[in-house]
Amino acid sequence: MASTGYRVSADIGGTFTDVVFQNSENGDMRALKVLSTPQNPALAVLEGVKKGLGAGEHIDFFVHGTTVGLNSVLTRRGAKVALLTTENFRDVYTIQGNDRGEIFSIRWQKPEPLVTVEDTFTVRERIAADGTIETPIVLEELDRLVEAVKIRGYEAIAICFLFGFRNPAHELAAEAYLRERLPEIDIALSHQVSPEWREFDRISTTAMDAFTAPVVRRYLATLVDEMRDTLPEGGRVYVMESNGGAMTATAASNTPLQTLLSGPVGGTIGGRSLAEQTGRKNLICVDMGGTSFDASLIIDGLPSISNETSLEGLPVQMSVVDIHVIGAGGGSIAWEEADALRVGPQSAGSVPGPACYGRGGTEPTVSDANLVLGRLDSSNFSGGEMTLDTEAARGVVAKLGDKFGLKPEAFAQGIIDIINAKMADAIRTITVQRGIDPRDFALLAYGGAGPSQAAALARQLDIEEVIVPIHPGAFSAVGMLQTDMRHDFKMTYYGDWDHVDVDEVTAAFEALEAQGLAHLKQEGMKDNDISFERSVDLRYEGQEYVLTVPAGTGVVDPAAVRALFNAAYQKQYGHSSTTAGAEVANLRVAALGRLKRPGLPSPVDRAAREARSRKVYFDGAEHDTAVVRREAYALGDTVDGPAIIEEETATTLVPPGWRAEVITGGHLSMKPSNAE
Repeated sequence: MASTGYRVSADIGGTFTDVVFQNSENGDMRALKVLSTPQNPALAVLEGVKKGLGAGEHIDFFVHGTTVGLNSVLTRRGAKVALLTTENFRDVYTIQGNDRGEIFSIRWQKPEPLVTVEDTFTVRERIAADGTIETPIVLEELDRLVEAVKIRGYEAIAICFLFGFRNPAHELAAEAYLRERLPEIDIALSHQVSPEWREFDRISTTAMDAFTAPVVRRYLATLVDEMRDTLPEGGRVYVMESNGGAMTATAASNTPLQTLLSGPVGGTIGGRSLAEQTGRKNLICVDMGGTSFDASLIIDGLPSISNETSLEGLPVQMSVVDIHVIGAGGGSIAWEEADALRVGPQSAGSVPGPACYGRGGTEPTVSDANLVLGRLDSSNFSGGEMTLDTEAARGVVAKLGDKFGLKPEAFAQGIIDIINAKMADAIRTITVQRGIDPRDFALLAYGGAGPSQAAALARQLDIEEVIVPIHPGAFSAVGMLQTDMRHDFKMTYYGDWDHVDVDEVTAAFEALEAQGLAHLKQEGMKDNDISFERSVDLRYEGQEYVLTVPAGTGVVDPAAVRALFNAAYQKQYGHSSTTAGAEVANLRVAALGRLKRPGLPSPVDRAAREARSRKVYFDGAEHDTAVVRREAYALGDTVDGPAIIEEETATTLVPPGWRAEVITGGHLSMKPSNAE
């Protein structure tokens, strides 16, 4: 009997791990959730795969997003790192940059570095800004570091020499010397991690790579080993990258920092696919899970991508999908401080979880509040896999509500209002604060808790349309199946762009493309599936920061690129100049490998409809509310609020005065009933 192949993706969250199965031939999808296993995230993935894969079914392709590296930084549970840098520059990482962060805050403090000055070592060496060697490296001085590793128990070494990105000879020599004497120690080299100028940012990036590397590598080795019998012979485990692409687990082990934002980016990539499918080119993507709330943008059909980010206030030089994350989810805990109600960022997680999970939780959460308001089905949560304890939820909400003199339903509504306000502020951070009007966008809401809060969020931001995608509670995992292979390469190339040497710049781009080609070939990509995207960092003379603009293909056209830069600057800042000089700072190449995948079918068959209803609170008033199954509605069907649309991975709330319609791809479009 022939076995049916599936493309499988897994998104490991703080509360749930989502697993999606897509038929390799016809594109049909199914999704499920299992509780995450923080002590070993791979266990939840394996449980989900085992649970969802039936007899006569096998995996053709497996990709997953992981927050293992991210969590190691957030909890400061990464490797013990020693930093090696140029003599007389020991304090660069400790002093940090001149950016005060919160310029008007009297309580602001510098971020705590991952490596202390006591764990920073120096060696005599010096490379000039043009890459020439001014002082040869004195390798014997590294013996002090070797002894320190043995005494202090360092697990990794970060090497970052001044202008190492111009000439890596000294970093390579130091690595060879140390590896011979410390073969078991992880070593990160700045010219490999981030061959880009700005010494503090480069040191910070290299230190973070060293800090996360052992943790990520152990996790990937465990996952690959435990999935060996599940994957086909020669099968690879793929990992999402922070830039929205995918890479093999082997490549991820070599560049662990690229997995830092691996988990959240899947939803944004799914948003890109949905934008193409539905014609909604501008989307605000919001992912509300059990622990966090992630917000990102799709602008003109493409994800907003940045060439740098910061984590815990520390800069990271790498291409990332621009995602703003706050602690707001279904598990966010409501608590009292100074006679005021706070919600989050603390989360009940999966252990013990919200009180309604019946796993020992004793504090009220957003999920408990939604259950008290009647918005969740206590007997059919997570596709019927969990039964929620309504009395436990009501008890913890009432206990805290008594301190404020409020009945459980009124207090539960207060919890929801506060978490909605926090999420709306997060959206304003990536829109209004950047000169972007959120009213020009549709709100794409997903995650286990996102569709239940989406209409209230849209109302706060004056957004006229909410999109709830297929399998919303597992949409980040759905998005992972729509990605391609991607590796980013860069080099600092400083000069006057208007008088740049065209042949030299073209040759530099071609050299970066050659690196990308080699990486993709090594991962099994074929020539006709490989493409490249060039870009260049430009700024006006006298400025500090840059804008990144496309640089075309073939022989570089400086005038055309300059015109794109002027237009981008005008759009970003409201003015530009055709007469001011332009400087180039960095050249960049994205190497892309097209992964073969089936299309996304649009469901046409309706399931049987059941007429159900229950009392649900909206804005403090109780309403008779229809409860329907999403699979009972096909293209063009509508649902008028108040209504609750239930499905395997999430619950969608259609408030009074709103209407939901099934659109292309099986997605839901929600609008106020009086909207045109």
